[in-house]
Amino acid sequence: MLAMRWFCPNEGRFQLFFRRTPFYAVAMSHLQRTIEESIVTLRSLAALAEPLDRAVLLVLRALLGGRKLLVCGNGGSASDATHLATEFLCRFQNDRRPYPAISLTANGEFMTAVCNDYHADEIFARQVWGLAEKGDVLIGLTTSGKSKNIVRALEEAKKKGVESIAFLGRDGGFTKGLATIDLIVPGNNTARIQEGQKVLYHALCEMVEEKLPKQ
Repeated sequence: MLAMRWFCPNEGRFQLFFRRTPFYAVAMSHLQRTIEESIVTLRSLAALAEPLDRAVLLVLRALLGGRKLLVCGNGGSASDATHLATEFLCRFQNDRRPYPAISLTANGEFMTAVCNDYHADEIFARQVWGLAEKGDVLIGLTTSGKSKNIVRALEEAKKKGVESIAFLGRDGGFTKGLATIDLIVPGNNTARIQEGQKVLYHALCEMVEEKLPKQ
């Protein structure tokens, strides 16, 4: 509600009355705040230029060497994992040949079987065990840095000698340091961290695609 003062000539004084604030005014205010928060998060990503360059080289070495990417994410990051894998297997911006990238989040039958026969923490690790080969790269995404299924996948990759990239949030949680390269989006808001991670992996795709053969 919006409070307003109105002068009443009959009574010679001001009276206070209320009217309902228009919905669009509230929405625009909230939207602007969201935009500003997102801008702050995105600007902080400039500090990640060096580890992002290293991640680009890691991915290029794998794909140019005939190896593949394995991508996994927990919760909402599961859709980001499939999104990222698709940018390589289909294309990002330029018309080119497909490059091998597998989303480990896309096989519902397998994951439910693992949950039933083993444990939910193993849904990605078991796929890394069965699919990963030396020279491949594992990419894991978790906004909290505390997703045990991502931790187990990274541990399994290390056991097999497979290099890895972790897109993390906040302070990196207990996942920090497990991957070959950490890309940590700072902040405490999960939505803003997800937006930052999306910008990072789109930048990764763009930088890699510039150097990939078209045929």
